[in-house]
Amino acid sequence: MNIIIKSKNSLRASCPICLSILFSSMLFIISCNNPFAPGLAEDGSEHSILGDQKTVEGVFQNFRYSYIFKDTVVYGNLLHNDFTFVYRDYDRGVDVSWGRDEDMLSTNGLFQGTQNLDLIWNDIVLEIGDSTLKDISRSFNLTVMFSASDVIRVQGRASFRLKRNNTQEIWRIIQWRDESNY
Repeated sequence: MNIIIKSKNSLRASCPICLSILFSSMLFIISCNNPFAPGLAEDGSEHSILGDQKTVEGVFQNFRYSYIFKDTVVYGNLLHNDFTFVYRDYDRGVDVSWGRDEDMLSTNGLFQGTQNLDLIWNDIVLEIGDSTLKDISRSFNLTVMFSASDVIRVQGRASFRLKRNNTQEIWRIIQWRDESNY
């Protein structure tokens, strides 16, 4: 068996080539997009996964995205600081409500406690208001998968009040009333 040992001088002579290849490789890797963390389209085109929250449809697109990808940051950006969630407790015969902080905790618990969520928004049933305040009623289909053998499908309707200070700002949900029977 022959072992070739290079001298320090021969290693130094080959180092500039190695360093050049290493440096070029590092620049190539750094300049590549991470396929596991895709960015948003910078031109606002239809290639963006997130919707433009300056439009009503963009609000609902982002709502769906937040549920499917369990993204509390996107979900939180939908809610106004004075947000209120309201649902009917049919057993007690009363409306129950909570604010933004409680809703964020509840939604985070939903996101963490499920394997998969799928939300489909159906046609808007009612839309009234102006350029800074809108009331919207819309039906939805929600599939909640806790496990492969524990899946809940909910069909219902939700009413939303969206608010913004002017047309240059994004819409935020100030009230969400769940009108489903579940």
